[in-house]
Order: sequence, then C-alpha cells, then structure tokens
Amino acid sequence: MFVFVTTVMLYVFGFVFLYGVIRIAVRHACEDLEVRRAQMLHDERSAAADDRSFVRANPFVTNG
Repeated sequence: MFVFVTTVMLYVFGFVFLYGVIRIAVRHACEDLEVRRAQMLHDERSAAADDRSFVRANPFVTNG
C-alpha cells in the first residue's frame, strides 16, 4: 500500500511540476516575442528613415 501511495504522489507531483515548467517556458517565449516584435518595429522605422535621408541626399536614384 505504501508503494502505491508513493507512486501516486510522485505521479501527481510530476504532472504539477511539468505544468509549472511548461507555463514558465510559455511565459518566457511570449516575453521574447514581445521584445523581438518591438525591435523589428524599431528596425523597420529606422530603415525607412535611412531610406528617406538617402533619397534626399541622392535625388538621382528616384529618376527625378
């Protein structure tokens, strides 16, 4: 009986542990995604500003 109770307790605690690990992993993945999305938006805006300044400095590239 002791072996059965111990096995059930370890089985249940194993699922609780896995749930916690998966939850932490998903939270960190979401945080990384938010940071990466913000960085991509910043890079995109920076590239657009660089393109505009390049075109102003070199008007011949626009066939104008």
